[in-house]
Amino acid sequence: MHRVKSLPDYLLERYKRWKTHEFPSNRDLFRKLAIEGQNPQAMVIACCDSRVAVGPVFGQQVGELFVHRNIANLVPPYAPDGHHQGTAAAVEFAVRFLKVRHIIVKGHSQCGGVRGCLQMCAGEAAELDQIDSFVGRWLDILRPGVTRIADITDAAHRQTALEKEGILISLENLMSYPFVAEAVDEGRLTLHGLWTDLAEMDLETFDGEVRHFVRG
Repeated sequence: MHRVKSLPDYLLERYKRWKTHEFPSNRDLFRKLAIEGQNPQAMVIACCDSRVAVGPVFGQQVGELFVHRNIANLVPPYAPDGHHQGTAAAVEFAVRFLKVRHIIVKGHSQCGGVRGCLQMCAGEAAELDQIDSFVGRWLDILRPGVTRIADITDAAHRQTALEKEGILISLENLMSYPFVAEAVDEGRLTLHGLWTDLAEMDLETFDGEVRHFVRG
C-alpha cells in the first residue's frame, strides 16, 4: 500500500471549497440520509465516460438516484456463475433491496466503448481481441448489436446505431434476470432506455412498442 498517495491537490482544494460554501446549505439533507438511509426511486445504468452527466440533467438531489456506471452502459445477460459480477450485483441490490421503481439505461453519443467494439469486430483493434483484455471481453456483450446494424455503411451512422443497440441489448438482458422479470410482470418495476447527444444534450427515449427512439 506504500504506492497509494493522498488526493491530488486540485481535488483536495475543490473539496474544501465545496465543504465551505455548498455543504452548509445541505447539511440537513446529508444528516437525514446518513440516519434514515437511502430510498431512491430509480436506478440509472450509465457509461463511465467522464462527459456523461446523470444527476444534474434530471435535477436530482443526493440520495434520489442509484447510479451504476460501466464501459458503454452495458448489462450482461443473467449468469449466476459464482464469479464477480459488478453490474449484476448492482441490479440485484437495486431491485431486491432498494426496491427501485424504474431502471434507466442511459447511452450517449461518441461512446468510446461502442467505437472500440466496432473496431474490434472489424479486426482493427487486436489488443481488444486478446483473452486478457477486460475491456474487450466486456464489449463482447455488444457483439450482437454489430450484426443488427450490418447494413449501415456510413461510419457516423453505424456509431450512433450501435450506441442505441447497446441500450436495447442491455434492456433485453435485464429481462433475463428472474427478479427483474418478476418485478416488471407484477408492475413493481419499469425499464427505460435513453440516448443523449453530448454536444446538444438532446434526449431520446426508447419506444418499446415499435423498437425505435423518439426525441424526449
